[in-house]
Amino acid sequence: MRTFGLIGNPLGHSLSKDYFTNKFVRENIDSRYALFPLDSVEAFPALIENNKDLTGLNVTIPYKISILPYLDEVDTNAKVIGAVNTINIERKRNTVKLIGHNTDAAGFEACMKPFLSDRRPMKALILGTGGASKAVQYALRRLGVGFTMVSRSGMKTGQLSYAMVTSSIIKTHLIIINSSPVGMYPDVDSKPDLLYQYINPNHILIDLIYNPEETKFLAMGKMAGAQTLNGMTMFERQAEASWKIWNS
Repeated sequence: MRTFGLIGNPLGHSLSKDYFTNKFVRENIDSRYALFPLDSVEAFPALIENNKDLTGLNVTIPYKISILPYLDEVDTNAKVIGAVNTINIERKRNTVKLIGHNTDAAGFEACMKPFLSDRRPMKALILGTGGASKAVQYALRRLGVGFTMVSRSGMKTGQLSYAMVTSSIIKTHLIIINSSPVGMYPDVDSKPDLLYQYINPNHILIDLIYNPEETKFLAMGKMAGAQTLNGMTMFERQAEASWKIWNS
């Protein structure tokens, strides 16, 4: 039986195991999907060594970037993005080849397109600077959408801290994307520190989080009349793209 799985820490928020387990039952696929919480990315080689039936992995926070040095090869898109969320494990005799891919970007791009049809040029605020954020940046560049990055410190060139996000910035950036884990289960009462009173019905709020289905961030946007979208559609698209890679 082939084994697939998810690495990251924590993993309590993830629906990946349920998604793939249900898929395997529904489609009569002789495989299993397991969760592998790693306290450190340094434990990754031992995981590969000790699980000989492991065929493919998904990668979630906080290892989408730090996993890169442990891979034998990274595909072109993932290399440009600078983050990996899917690993294909090729085993031949006594050799193992680990190939990194990124299916987050394509999943996010597909979710964004319906919001951009017949609209004037728009600018986006991206909250968070981790691996998921890198995929969002890549997708927005492909879509021709300008963006401003927001991080906790705002120390890097071109980034703002949350304290620097003024009412004017909120009003001129009609797409606000939360790529950070703020508000993710079990921390469901948290939300990014923004001036929500300046969000209006012209805004689009997108949260990459899918657990809970409606985060505080999205609830605040909905109260202001904004369009909102959670991360479930993106999750499903990237999951199916991962499955295609593992079986190519």
